[in-house]
Amino acid sequence: MKASKTAIAGAAALAACAVLGMAPPAVQASAGALATGWTRQHTAAHPSPRDGAAMAYDAATGTAVLFGGGLGHGGLRGTWTWNGSTWSKQPAPTQPPGLTGASMAYDAATGTVVLFGGYTEHPYRYRNGTWTWNGSTWTKQIPAASPPPVFDASMAYDAATGTVVLFGGLTASGTLLGTWTWDGTTWTQQTPATSPPARYGASMAYDTATGTAVLFGGLPNSTTRDYTWTWNGTTWTRRGTGTRPHARWDAAMAYDAASGTVVLFGGQDYILGIGPTWRDDTWTWG
Repeated sequence: MKASKTAIAGAAALAACAVLGMAPPAVQASAGALATGWTRQHTAAHPSPRDGAAMAYDAATGTAVLFGGGLGHGGLRGTWTWNGSTWSKQPAPTQPPGLTGASMAYDAATGTVVLFGGYTEHPYRYRNGTWTWNGSTWTKQIPAASPPPVFDASMAYDAATGTVVLFGGLTASGTLLGTWTWDGTTWTQQTPATSPPARYGASMAYDTATGTAVLFGGLPNSTTRDYTWTWNGTTWTRRGTGTRPHARWDAAMAYDAASGTVVLFGGQDYILGIGPTWRDDTWTWG
């Protein structure tokens, strides 16, 4: 059974605070100034080197959950959680196959972390499995409908509708996906009146201040990759045709509850005549 909208909104707000390393509003007032820099954490136990791992904050357990990733090749298997001071490898009796490029988001309506898609190395193939993490084990979901196998899709929890929204991603045939939503039981393909051009590697985050999911960037190369789009639960709307970040893909994006803005950082672009360009600029939306 789904939680009430009030409970969903509360969980989403707590999740946003924790993802950003902030105390909840009631505690933050007496916690002093917010941190202003990075601190390297040295822990005896930690995941092995990797890229392409999926990670999300699990508000139900108060831990960050990491799964999969690779080291210049296919996916690694294993679930790790971070409690704010140390990593713990979870002895989950059931878990997804080793995946790289999977999408992950915390579903406040069900109190679970949702993992979808990615690819495996042995055998090499794109996947469309839906898995949920309840804090101790993974459960493979058998939805009535599901997006096709996909890599590097964008995914975020939409607190306004109580669903996880997934957009884009690259399939094995080279086609790109549109918009799908997960309601805790099944996936539904959405047919909005307007939609961003299909893409993969785009950045997406839920903007609590406006009650919309914000999407930016992605591949393939085109003149539309520097457009900003918002999802209101029914359709996509193109926003901000003025000043905006330069086109890019695989940038990091998250909602900053302290400032009420969405923060975007980094990413990669390819400039004709120059080649690959990695970005180190910071932008806020809101």
